[in-house]
Amino acid sequence: MMPAVDKHAVGTPAWMDLMTPDLEKARAFYGGLFGWKFQVGPKETHFYSMCQVDGRNVAGMGERPRDAPLPPAWSVYFEVDDIDAYAARVRKHGGHVGMGPMDVMDAGRLAFCSDPTGAHFGLWQSKQHHGAQRVNEPGSMTWHEVNTRDGARARDFYAAVFGLEPKKMEGMEYWTLHKGPDVVAGVYQTNGKEGTSAPAHWMSYFAVADTDATVKKATELGGKVLAPPMDTPYGRMAVVADPAGATFSVIKLAMPAQGK
Repeated sequence: MMPAVDKHAVGTPAWMDLMTPDLEKARAFYGGLFGWKFQVGPKETHFYSMCQVDGRNVAGMGERPRDAPLPPAWSVYFEVDDIDAYAARVRKHGGHVGMGPMDVMDAGRLAFCSDPTGAHFGLWQSKQHHGAQRVNEPGSMTWHEVNTRDGARARDFYAAVFGLEPKKMEGMEYWTLHKGPDVVAGVYQTNGKEGTSAPAHWMSYFAVADTDATVKKATELGGKVLAPPMDTPYGRMAVVADPAGATFSVIKLAMPAQGK
Protein backbone atom coordinates (compact mmCIF):
# COMPACT_ATOMS: atom_id res chain seq x y z
CA MET A 1 0.00 0.00 0.00
CA MET A 2 1.22 3.48 -0.81
CA PRO A 3 1.59 5.80 2.19
CA ALA A 4 -1.20 8.15 1.01
CA VAL A 5 -4.69 6.94 1.96
CA ASP A 6 -8.05 8.38 0.94
CA LYS A 7 -10.32 5.81 2.62
CA HIS A 8 -9.82 2.96 5.05
CA ALA A 9 -11.43 -0.45 4.64
CA VAL A 10 -14.29 -1.32 6.98
CA GLY A 11 -13.06 -3.36 9.95
CA THR A 12 -9.51 -1.97 9.91
CA PRO A 13 -7.76 0.68 12.05
CA ALA A 14 -8.45 4.07 10.50
CA TRP A 15 -7.39 6.66 13.08
CA MET A 16 -5.46 7.31 16.27
CA ASP A 17 -5.86 10.10 18.73
CA LEU A 18 -4.38 11.20 22.01
CA MET A 19 -6.30 12.37 25.06
CA THR A 20 -3.90 14.49 27.11
CA PRO A 21 -4.19 16.95 30.04
CA ASP A 22 -2.17 19.66 28.27
CA LEU A 23 -2.59 20.09 24.51
CA GLU A 24 0.10 22.75 24.23
CA LYS A 25 2.72 20.54 25.89
CA ALA A 26 1.64 17.55 23.79
CA ARG A 27 1.98 19.54 20.57
CA ALA A 28 5.46 20.65 21.64
CA PHE A 29 6.53 17.06 22.39
CA TYR A 30 5.13 15.35 19.30
CA GLY A 31 5.96 18.25 17.01
CA GLY A 32 9.57 17.99 18.16
CA LEU A 33 9.58 14.21 17.95
CA PHE A 34 7.89 13.57 14.61
CA GLY A 35 8.07 16.97 12.93
CA TRP A 36 4.27 17.22 12.99
CA LYS A 37 2.50 20.44 12.13
CA PHE A 38 -0.87 21.09 13.75
CA GLN A 39 -4.25 22.29 12.61
CA VAL A 40 -5.88 23.42 15.86
CA GLY A 41 -9.65 23.28 15.94
CA PRO A 42 -12.01 25.98 17.25
CA LYS A 43 -13.20 26.36 20.82
CA GLU A 44 -16.36 24.33 20.18
CA THR A 45 -14.14 21.32 19.42
CA HIS A 46 -12.17 21.97 22.64
CA PHE A 47 -9.23 22.82 20.33
CA TYR A 48 -8.99 19.26 18.99
CA SER A 49 -5.81 19.26 16.91
CA MET A 50 -5.05 17.48 13.66
CA CYS A 51 -1.45 16.26 13.51
CA GLN A 52 -0.11 16.54 9.99
CA VAL A 53 2.76 15.37 7.81
CA ASP A 54 3.12 17.24 4.51
CA GLY A 55 -0.32 18.76 5.02
CA ARG A 56 -2.13 15.43 5.45
CA ASN A 57 -3.69 14.20 8.69
CA VAL A 58 -1.86 11.37 10.46
CA ALA A 59 -3.36 11.50 13.98
CA GLY A 60 -5.35 13.71 16.33
CA MET A 61 -5.09 15.00 19.87
CA GLY A 62 -7.65 16.39 22.26
CA GLU A 63 -7.75 17.65 25.82
CA ARG A 64 -8.63 15.00 28.38
CA PRO A 65 -11.43 16.08 30.72
CA ARG A 66 -10.19 16.53 34.28
CA ASP A 67 -12.74 14.02 35.58
CA ALA A 68 -12.00 11.40 32.88
CA PRO A 69 -11.81 7.86 34.33
CA LEU A 70 -8.97 6.86 32.00
CA PRO A 71 -5.35 8.07 32.11
CA PRO A 72 -3.75 10.01 29.23
CA ALA A 73 -3.58 7.56 26.33
CA TRP A 74 -3.52 6.98 22.60
CA SER A 75 -6.65 5.32 21.22
CA VAL A 76 -7.18 3.42 17.98
CA TYR A 77 -10.42 3.63 15.97
CA PHE A 78 -11.77 1.04 13.53
CA GLU A 79 -13.58 2.15 10.40
CA VAL A 80 -17.20 0.93 10.18
CA ASP A 81 -20.02 1.57 7.73
CA ASP A 82 -22.94 1.29 10.18
CA ILE A 83 -21.84 2.30 13.65
CA ASP A 84 -25.10 1.36 15.35
CA ALA A 85 -24.89 -2.15 13.93
CA TYR A 86 -21.25 -2.49 14.96
CA ALA A 87 -21.99 -1.23 18.47
CA ALA A 88 -24.61 -3.97 18.70
CA ARG A 89 -22.01 -6.51 17.54
CA VAL A 90 -19.59 -5.32 20.21
CA ARG A 91 -22.25 -5.99 22.86
CA LYS A 92 -23.29 -9.30 21.31
CA HIS A 93 -19.75 -10.64 21.50
CA GLY A 94 -19.12 -9.63 25.11
CA GLY A 95 -17.71 -6.13 24.73
CA HIS A 96 -18.97 -2.88 26.24
CA VAL A 97 -19.99 0.38 24.59
CA GLY A 98 -19.06 3.13 27.02
CA MET A 99 -19.84 6.20 24.92
CA GLY A 100 -21.95 6.75 21.81
CA PRO A 101 -22.68 6.13 19.04
CA MET A 102 -22.80 9.89 18.58
CA ASP A 103 -22.34 12.47 15.87
CA VAL A 104 -19.10 14.48 15.76
CA MET A 105 -20.44 17.45 13.83
CA ASP A 106 -20.06 16.65 10.11
CA ALA A 107 -16.83 14.69 10.59
CA GLY A 108 -18.45 11.31 11.30
CA ARG A 109 -19.99 9.17 14.03
CA LEU A 110 -18.09 7.89 17.03
CA ALA A 111 -18.41 5.20 19.69
CA PHE A 112 -15.89 4.30 22.37
CA CYS A 113 -15.84 0.65 23.44
CA SER A 114 -13.92 -1.99 25.35
CA ASP A 115 -13.35 -5.62 24.49
CA PRO A 116 -14.17 -8.52 26.85
CA THR A 117 -10.63 -8.42 28.29
CA GLY A 118 -10.83 -4.68 29.09
CA ALA A 119 -8.88 -3.06 26.23
CA HIS A 120 -10.43 0.19 25.00
CA PHE A 121 -10.89 1.08 21.33
CA GLY A 122 -13.10 3.24 19.17
CA LEU A 123 -15.50 2.82 16.26
CA TRP A 124 -15.54 5.49 13.57
CA GLN A 125 -18.05 5.93 10.74
CA SER A 126 -16.55 8.42 8.31
CA LYS A 127 -18.36 11.39 6.89
CA GLN A 128 -16.07 14.37 6.17
CA HIS A 129 -13.15 12.89 8.16
CA HIS A 130 -11.80 9.67 6.63
CA GLY A 131 -9.08 8.93 9.15
CA ALA A 132 -5.32 8.95 8.67
CA GLN A 133 -4.30 10.19 5.24
CA ARG A 134 -0.79 8.80 5.41
CA VAL A 135 0.36 5.48 6.90
CA ASN A 136 3.49 3.33 7.02
CA GLU A 137 5.96 6.19 6.63
CA PRO A 138 7.92 8.24 9.19
CA GLY A 139 5.63 10.16 11.51
CA SER A 140 2.53 8.12 10.70
CA MET A 141 0.83 5.08 12.20
CA THR A 142 1.97 1.69 10.95
CA TRP A 143 0.79 -1.07 13.33
CA HIS A 144 -1.67 -1.74 16.16
CA GLU A 145 -1.84 -4.66 18.56
CA VAL A 146 -3.91 -5.43 21.63
CA ASN A 147 -1.90 -6.57 24.68
CA THR A 148 -3.95 -8.79 26.95
CA ARG A 149 -3.64 -11.76 29.29
CA ASP A 150 -6.51 -13.52 27.48
CA GLY A 151 -5.38 -13.56 23.88
CA ALA A 152 -7.84 -16.20 22.72
CA ARG A 153 -10.81 -14.27 24.00
CA ALA A 154 -9.62 -11.00 22.46
CA ARG A 155 -8.76 -12.76 19.19
CA ASP A 156 -12.22 -14.27 18.89
CA PHE A 157 -13.90 -10.97 19.77
CA TYR A 158 -12.16 -8.84 17.13
CA ALA A 159 -12.47 -11.56 14.50
CA ALA A 160 -16.22 -11.79 15.10
CA VAL A 161 -16.94 -8.07 15.39
CA PHE A 162 -14.89 -6.91 12.39
CA GLY A 163 -14.92 -9.98 10.17
CA LEU A 164 -11.17 -10.57 10.47
CA GLU A 165 -9.29 -13.84 10.06
CA PRO A 166 -6.83 -14.65 12.88
CA LYS A 167 -3.60 -16.52 12.17
CA LYS A 168 -1.31 -17.84 14.90
CA MET A 169 2.37 -16.95 14.77
CA GLU A 170 4.81 -19.75 15.45
CA GLY A 171 6.72 -19.74 18.73
CA MET A 172 4.70 -17.12 20.60
CA GLU A 173 1.20 -16.36 21.82
CA TYR A 174 0.48 -13.87 19.06
CA TRP A 175 -2.18 -13.76 16.38
CA THR A 176 -2.26 -11.52 13.33
CA LEU A 177 -5.69 -10.36 12.16
CA HIS A 178 -6.30 -10.35 8.41
CA LYS A 179 -8.76 -8.53 6.15
CA GLY A 180 -8.51 -10.36 2.86
CA PRO A 181 -4.85 -10.16 1.76
CA ASP A 182 -3.96 -7.41 4.26
CA VAL A 183 -2.61 -7.89 7.79
CA VAL A 184 -4.39 -5.16 9.75
CA ALA A 185 -3.70 -5.70 13.48
CA GLY A 186 -2.39 -8.12 16.09
CA VAL A 187 -3.32 -9.78 19.38
CA TYR A 188 -0.49 -10.37 21.84
CA GLN A 189 -1.06 -12.52 24.92
CA THR A 190 1.19 -11.25 27.68
CA ASN A 191 2.74 -13.96 29.82
CA GLY A 192 2.76 -12.44 33.30
CA LYS A 193 6.46 -11.55 33.16
CA GLU A 194 6.92 -8.30 31.26
CA GLY A 195 4.99 -5.42 32.73
CA THR A 196 1.71 -7.28 32.70
CA SER A 197 0.33 -5.61 35.80
CA ALA A 198 -0.92 -3.09 33.23
CA PRO A 199 -4.52 -3.67 32.17
CA ALA A 200 -5.32 -4.89 28.68
CA HIS A 201 -4.68 -2.14 26.15
CA TRP A 202 -4.06 -1.35 22.51
CA MET A 203 -0.46 -0.48 21.61
CA SER A 204 0.04 1.51 18.43
CA TYR A 205 3.27 1.99 16.49
CA PHE A 206 4.52 5.02 14.59
CA ALA A 207 6.99 4.51 11.76
CA VAL A 208 10.27 6.43 12.11
CA ALA A 209 13.39 6.83 10.02
CA ASP A 210 15.81 6.09 12.91
CA THR A 211 14.60 4.38 16.08
CA ASP A 212 17.64 5.21 18.21
CA ALA A 213 17.61 8.87 17.23
CA THR A 214 13.86 9.06 17.91
CA VAL A 215 14.25 7.55 21.37
CA LYS A 216 17.08 9.96 22.19
CA LYS A 217 14.94 12.87 21.05
CA ALA A 218 11.97 11.63 23.09
CA THR A 219 14.03 11.72 26.29
CA GLU A 220 15.36 15.18 25.45
CA LEU A 221 11.76 16.36 25.05
CA GLY A 222 10.73 14.99 28.46
CA GLY A 223 9.50 11.53 27.54
CA LYS A 224 10.56 8.19 29.01
CA VAL A 225 11.88 5.03 27.40
CA LEU A 226 9.87 2.02 28.60
CA ALA A 227 11.57 -0.54 26.34
CA PRO A 228 14.89 0.42 24.69
CA PRO A 229 15.50 -0.07 20.98
CA MET A 230 15.62 -3.70 19.92
CA ASP A 231 15.81 -5.49 16.60
CA THR A 232 12.89 -7.64 15.45
CA PRO A 233 12.16 -9.38 12.13
CA TYR A 234 9.86 -6.44 11.32
CA GLY A 235 12.24 -3.63 12.18
CA ARG A 236 14.00 -1.89 15.06
CA MET A 237 11.45 -0.83 17.67
CA ALA A 238 11.14 0.81 21.10
CA VAL A 239 8.36 1.71 23.53
CA VAL A 240 8.10 5.29 24.77
CA ALA A 241 5.89 7.32 27.11
CA ASP A 242 5.22 11.00 26.50
CA PRO A 243 5.60 13.54 29.35
CA ALA A 244 1.97 12.99 30.43
CA GLY A 245 2.42 9.19 30.51
CA ALA A 246 0.69 8.14 27.27
CA THR A 247 2.54 5.18 25.74
CA PHE A 248 3.28 4.30 22.13
CA SER A 249 5.84 2.38 20.11
CA VAL A 250 8.16 3.53 17.35
CA ILE A 251 9.66 1.33 14.65
CA LYS A 252 11.99 1.69 11.71
CA LEU A 253 10.34 -0.77 9.36
CA ALA A 254 12.58 -3.51 7.99
CA MET A 255 10.67 -3.34 4.72
CA PRO A 256 7.75 -1.31 3.38
CA ALA A 257 4.56 -2.41 5.09
CA GLN A 258 2.13 -4.43 3.01
CA GLY A 259 -1.42 -3.42 3.66
CA LYS A 260 -2.43 -1.30 6.59
